[in-house]
Order: sequence, then C-alpha cells, then structure tokens
Amino acid sequence: MPQATSAVPAGFDAPEFVAWFRSAAPYINAFRGRTFVVAFGGEVVADGKFIGLTHDLNLLASLGVRLVLVHGARPQIEQHLSRNNIEDHYHRGIRLTDAETMQCVKEAIGRVRVEIEALLSMGLANSPMANADIRVAGGNFITAQPMGVIAGVDLLHTGCVRKVDVPAIKDRLAAGEVVLLSPLGYSPTGEVFNLTLEDVATRTAIALDADKLIFLMDTDGVLGRKGELLRELTVAQANAVLSGKRKLPDDVGLFLPCAVHACEAGVARTHLISRHADGAVLQELFSDIGIGSMVVETTLNTLRDATINDVGGILQLLQPLEEEGVLVRRSRELLEREIGRFVVMEHDRRIVGCAALYPFSDEAAGELACLAVQPGHRRHGYGEALLGHISAEAQAQGLLKLFVLTTRTAHWFVEHGFKEVGMEKLPEQKRNLYNYQRRSKVFVKTL
Repeated sequence: MPQATSAVPAGFDAPEFVAWFRSAAPYINAFRGRTFVVAFGGEVVADGKFIGLTHDLNLLASLGVRLVLVHGARPQIEQHLSRNNIEDHYHRGIRLTDAETMQCVKEAIGRVRVEIEALLSMGLANSPMANADIRVAGGNFITAQPMGVIAGVDLLHTGCVRKVDVPAIKDRLAAGEVVLLSPLGYSPTGEVFNLTLEDVATRTAIALDADKLIFLMDTDGVLGRKGELLRELTVAQANAVLSGKRKLPDDVGLFLPCAVHACEAGVARTHLISRHADGAVLQELFSDIGIGSMVVETTLNTLRDATINDVGGILQLLQPLEEEGVLVRRSRELLEREIGRFVVMEHDRRIVGCAALYPFSDEAAGELACLAVQPGHRRHGYGEALLGHISAEAQAQGLLKLFVLTTRTAHWFVEHGFKEVGMEKLPEQKRNLYNYQRRSKVFVKTL
C-alpha cells in the first residue's frame, strides 16, 4: 500500500500562515464592494510583469472589489514612433501629438489593450487564474478636450479629461465586470485625444468617489530625507515634500501631486507602490504597514476612551504579551468590568495600542497598566502618545505620580522619565497584591 504524501510544502510555516491570514480578514471584509482604481504604465506589460499583476487583480475581483484599471503605453508608443521614423516631440514634459504621432498612439494603445484583455482572460488549471471569470468592459467612458496652446505651442491632439461617464462605469462594475480604461479620450465632435495615464486615473477616481487610487511606479514610494520609506503621509506632509528643495524621482514628482489632488477631492486613500515587487498590490492592501507610501487627507490615528465594543480588540492585542509573560493575564470578564479605565489607539479604525490607568487617590498615585502596541507599529510613537495621554489623565485626577510594574521593558520607561524604586514605594493597597513570583521591577515618574 503506497504511503500517503503530505500536501504541505517543505518549509511551510503553518502558524505564521494562519496568523497572517487572520490578520488579513478585516481588510477582506472592509474591501468587499469597494471601488479601487489601479493605474500602471505600459512598462508593466512590456516587461512581462502584468502576468503576476493579473493574479493579484483576479484575487481582488474574487473578493468583491470593484476594479477600474487604467493602463499607459509610453514605451509601446515610443517603439511605434521609432519603427515609423517619426520624431518624438515634447513640450514642457508633455508629448506633442500631431496627426502622424496620433496614428502611432492609437495603434500602440490598441495592441497594449488587447494584450491586457488576453492576460485577464487566462484560466489555466493549477494557476492563480484557474476558474477565473474576469469580464473586461471598455467603451467611450472618457470625454476629452484639447490641451490647447501652452507657451505658444499648440499641442494638437494631446488632450485632457473633460468628463467621466460615471453612470456607465458604475453599471459595468455593478454587473461584476472589470473596467479597463486606455489613455484616450473622445470629443463630441468625434475627435480622439492622447491623454496621460495619471490624468485619466486621477479624474476617474475622483468622479467615482473611489475608495482607493493605486499607482504602480518605478520607485518604492516616497522617501524621506534619510532615505527611509514614508509609509503614510497626510496631504499636508505630501505638499511639504513637493515644496521642499530636494530633487524627487521623476515618478514621485509625477504621481504624488495626483495623489494629493485625489485625496483633497474625496478619494479616501491613494497608494504609491513599486511595480517591481512581486505581489506589491497584495502586500500594500492586506498588511498593517504596507509596502509603499499611502497618502490620506488627515491622519488615520485616533486616541480615545475604550468602550465595551473594544474588548475583543484589546484581548487580541494583549494575548501575545500575556503568553510571553510580559503582562499579567486578564480574563474577558475582568476586562469588561474595567474597560472604563482603558484608552485605545486606533490606526485606520483598527486597535493597535492600549493602556489603562488605575488610580490610588488616597496616596495621590496612579498605576499605568497594560501599555501595549502591536509589533508593526512600535516605531511610530504610539507608545509615547499613550503614555502622554495617561499622564495627562492622571494629572487631571489630581495624582502626583505614576508608577508601573514591568519585567521586560525597564529601559523604555527609564528613557521616558521613570526611575526605579523599591517595592516599598508602592501604594499600600498595591503592595499587598504584589506578585513575588513575577518579581516585577517598580518604576515611578513624578507628574
């Protein structure tokens, strides 16, 4: 009788996979029925990277995301112009589109579009596209107008978006189709205009009131002065980057203003991610920290008093630390009774940190307890914000000092103004409850 073989590949970490899948569940639920506009240049198709992107788009579509794809065709257009010995003219970074160039533009965009539709139609067995049923919709959804004369130069058939046919696009999305937009627009007089990828994507996202606008680009995102990736920027922070003296990469200089404009006009989130990273869209959308830069109108952080509805989220946050012995175990029943003592830090409506204050008014002291921040968010100042909030609340209650018992994080508290003291410095009531098996160190801070 043949031996049974395991279907689990070598090196597969089941607990890690299960933990990741569970962490992605809130995003899966939140994205269902939402509208995402995904923009990518012709380079993605030319480099053969669109096959991998197709797998990710298929997954999003299968999860109920309403997708609008906007493609570019710059390298393909340049190839057509070169093949026909037509010189490529630019004015202030904008392609000048005469009649000859327009013919090459239409041919190049037509070929790119057909290739994209073919790849979205794949359904090979034993592949991520197996049993995929992606129906692609196209049409004259974009009304355009000529860009006109700029600094004395007529840009001819180069245009800009005048109007987006929102009802028609929404009808296609409601029917379960993926809408594919090309960088072409049409006028009421029957003319065709060459548009830019970023203009079509931004104007479409705004018109649809999209939940997300995603740009795939050459760089990883927006970098700070020290070369660090800026994973989240408010519109004000993004404008500060744009108005700074640093020279920005070309694609950041191109897409970041579009991200700002989209967010100011009502698009909830705009993402700038690398087209070179495999699964970049999934890594950005289904993880807490993402892989690129996200632009939002205002900060996603909220520090507030906890409510009974937060008990589950707080328990999920505390459980790993309790298992490691960093925190004392608290039952759900105890947490429910004491929820009024807790505050929570939310990031994008998810609890990423918490802390509690237990006052000992007779001795004008307060205990800082359950200070916890999710691992992926510990370098964002959330711990400091929670400590500051608890300190302010303690002062408002007339307390003169704050104390904490800890076994693992002594250095962090010392760095934030706490001093180690003996157990005898604890309030009497707390001293009587001291757990000698844990041997926690006591730190005090004068308020």
